[in-house]
Amino acid sequence: MPSQEIDPATAPESSESAVGFWRVFFSTFVTIFLAELGDKTQVTTLLMSAESHAPWIVFLGASSALIATSLIGVLLGQWLAHRLSPRTLDKAAGYLLLAITGWLLWDISGF
Repeated sequence: MPSQEIDPATAPESSESAVGFWRVFFSTFVTIFLAELGDKTQVTTLLMSAESHAPWIVFLGASSALIATSLIGVLLGQWLAHRLSPRTLDKAAGYLLLAITGWLLWDISGF
């Protein structure tokens, strides 16, 4: 019976592709999971579930909303990535976060 050989030219690509997929997937999952823990969306979902006594309906609604907002973020990110350089995107994100921080500090200081 002839042995099946794997073409070395294609094997590393599929292996690297799978590793890249899981690296991006888990990195995204952990980042979003940690960012969402204890935020106002989770607290709101908790309160709505307790008030409505319909946890599965609240879960479906909250999950659908998170999927929709994530889709908007992914599509907008892809659109921007095709139009701006990574360096420009990094700078814009940094300036945006600094502006939000400044606004929040201004808000809590009572000026």
